[in-house]
Amino acid sequence: MKDYSTPTFSIEKISLLFELFDESAIVTAKSVFRRTIPSETTLTLDGGQYMELLAIELDGRQLSPNDYSLTDTALVIHSVPEVFELTVKTKLKPKENTRLEGLYYSGGNFCTQCEAEGFRHITYFLDRPDVLASYDVRIEADKARYPVLLANGNRGENGDLESGRHFAEWHDPHPKPSYLFALVAGDLAERKSSFVTMSGKTVELNIYVRPEDMERSEYAMGALQRSMKWDEDVYGLEYDLDIYNIVAVSDFNMGAMENKGLNIFNTKYVLADQYTATDADFGHVEGVIGHEYFHNWTGNRVTCRDWFQLSLKEGLTVFRDQEFSADLGSRSLKRIEDVKALRFSQFPEDGSPLAHPVRPEKYVEINNFYTATVYNKGAEVIRMMHTLIGASAFRDGMDLYFERHDGQAVTCEDFVKAMESASGMDLRQFRLWYSQAGTPTVSFERRRKGNDVSLRLEQACPATPGQATKKANHMPIVIGWLDASGKEITPAVEGPGNWNGTSCLLQLTETMQEFVFRDVPEGAVLSFLRGFSAPVLVKSDYNERELAHLIKCDTDAFARYEAAQTLAADVLIAAYEGVDSTSRPVYLEAISGCLSQDLQDVALLAELISVPSELEVGQKISELDVERLHIAREALLVEIAEGNKHRFIDIYSELKQSDYELSEQAKGKRRLRNRVLSYLSLVDGGDQIVKTHYHDADNMTDQIAALIEVSHSNFDYRQEIFDDFYKQWCENELVIDKWFAVQAQSKRIDTLSLVKELSNHSDFSYTNPNRLRSLVMSFSLLNQRGFHAADGAGYKFLANVIAEVDKKNPQTAAKLVAPLGRWQKQPKNNADLMKKCLSSLLNTSSLSDDVRELCEKSVA
Repeated sequence: MKDYSTPTFSIEKISLLFELFDESAIVTAKSVFRRTIPSETTLTLDGGQYMELLAIELDGRQLSPNDYSLTDTALVIHSVPEVFELTVKTKLKPKENTRLEGLYYSGGNFCTQCEAEGFRHITYFLDRPDVLASYDVRIEADKARYPVLLANGNRGENGDLESGRHFAEWHDPHPKPSYLFALVAGDLAERKSSFVTMSGKTVELNIYVRPEDMERSEYAMGALQRSMKWDEDVYGLEYDLDIYNIVAVSDFNMGAMENKGLNIFNTKYVLADQYTATDADFGHVEGVIGHEYFHNWTGNRVTCRDWFQLSLKEGLTVFRDQEFSADLGSRSLKRIEDVKALRFSQFPEDGSPLAHPVRPEKYVEINNFYTATVYNKGAEVIRMMHTLIGASAFRDGMDLYFERHDGQAVTCEDFVKAMESASGMDLRQFRLWYSQAGTPTVSFERRRKGNDVSLRLEQACPATPGQATKKANHMPIVIGWLDASGKEITPAVEGPGNWNGTSCLLQLTETMQEFVFRDVPEGAVLSFLRGFSAPVLVKSDYNERELAHLIKCDTDAFARYEAAQTLAADVLIAAYEGVDSTSRPVYLEAISGCLSQDLQDVALLAELISVPSELEVGQKISELDVERLHIAREALLVEIAEGNKHRFIDIYSELKQSDYELSEQAKGKRRLRNRVLSYLSLVDGGDQIVKTHYHDADNMTDQIAALIEVSHSNFDYRQEIFDDFYKQWCENELVIDKWFAVQAQSKRIDTLSLVKELSNHSDFSYTNPNRLRSLVMSFSLLNQRGFHAADGAGYKFLANVIAEVDKKNPQTAAKLVAPLGRWQKQPKNNADLMKKCLSSLLNTSSLSDDVRELCEKSVA
């Protein structure tokens, strides 16, 4: 990051001609350059490795080989004037592009992916986010095979050409960086609708999918319209083009891409209906549709100066899509889900050799920094600012940010400065969240003196690669108090804290701080870190009775959930260590107490009675024996199931729905009923309940819930059910992804053998990222017992897959490396085997930079 310098040339506009043929594409790029540094006469353009240079012209003059130099990664033109027009003609082979970046061919269609550095594989260019230009695009292709021709911006002319070909022209009036360029050409069905903006402009909306997928695109269109309305209502942001297009493709490295006016999506985040998508899938479709739409302002209109600032757009936009989903659904449940995702992916990343700040300081391959830290922790940093300065000042800060920087490429610092100006708050110390890696731990200790209670908070953050010592962060700690009867109380506070209703915002800025609460009655219990107000680990002085009190009485949904998870983890760790625990009967009583209450917030109840995963509990154990933890967790699940069997049967029956609905209430009922099903699968007669549940299911949420329980089991009909599911859905690739994933996550001891067998299945593909993730990532990230088997077979399997995938798609291969780098808490034998696999990958010939960078960091 310290090496950043402004570009030596700007590009005022670019005209692109794409001539698409069956086996090749000819790209002619005509750009107007202007020198920004008077002394600079050499122009260096990115590109070269995957394309053939056909011709170069400078102001209409054909350049000879003496006028330029060509390398694998650049085109250098030796002498250029102050202002000039450069025409570059290149030849591409999209069907050979298995990397899925640049221009590639997927499912009979041409499409592009240019973030982060894909445009340089289309033509030679200043492929950096701080070079913004306006784009005119003309596409020519065979009309019968590629009737749909799309690019960024608004429609221009279109018409027929000779030899059965046709053309379409597009113009984007808003200057943008090259990473936001997009093109699609293919035979696609179109779902049309519209949206009237707050100023009265009608925007044409289109979603393009394969003809057979048209029926499953309706929900996505509704999600897009809801996103547009929400951004106007909450932030006053109106869409700025005449048309908004979304295209769904099945081969895609990412979830989706926010290209200006032409979003390209993984089919996984567009296609959804009752029969093929779970409730979680519907939520993901809405969230990702919203995320990419919200990028129109936070990412496109205001973009990144350089790729070190990636969280400027991603962290902010994740926060925005989280708030959108919370406003349209259950805010408490959404917060729990987001924290679970953070703990599942980002906390382990922060505790591994791959730990890096939200704004990294250096990289070898930028694709490796599309991480949970940049996205999810980046969103938490934005959320903390929102908490510290308040919703009103945050909105003012957003307005000021757009007023100052619309049409610019800026930094995270620029965003924070806008928030400071709007709120009057000094956020200099807060900026450490952008530069310091690692997950801080906040410890609290309470001491009573008469009627007053002092709350002592301490924060500490472990060493991470390149950062041996850490400074104290500025963090918001939201707390509350409950008296012995469960009533909220608001005792006066001494220290940097203020009450807002029944919650108090404490500002922790020192390594150790003390806050004093006056007139706190005996038996009152502290409710700590409400809403998960900071992305930290918590070390508390709670006893089990206090946690049970919070589970029963806390009005903050996250705090209730957290108390249940904390108490369950205490029970599991005690069982793992073989020690007697007073927590176990208290926890079991608390769970039974939750189940005995009236079924009000059924979705929250489903979370309250859930036992933390082996992965979550394993993070709290210094040296992990996965088999011993698995046994301890299974025993607790059985004890809960058997102790509450009759109540579970009653709830299961009570929550049965006659007709399918997608309302929040209906989704909550399915969530709790399927959680109860997981417990009933462990008791006598549970096998028949699961079998009936599977066959009676009229939606994918219920069907997949039964399939999961079957996958873990030794039920005599196990194979029959999996065969039935495959036969039913073998023509639907997204549902078959689920079929692979469920089997990969099975808790059975023979799962690795099954995963290896599935990797040779006729429907498995090393070139489709979705299919690869469904089997390999599900096993290596979600199946702790199978992946960390003592013989290291799981590690060898993953290393072999990485080596194979790297030959075709380095970006996707690199995404598979992380589980091998999380060896720190494994027993020495396992850790050595994991590092051995990393070393073997590093000895592989022709290893990509994508994979090499992560392996080198992971093995250190």
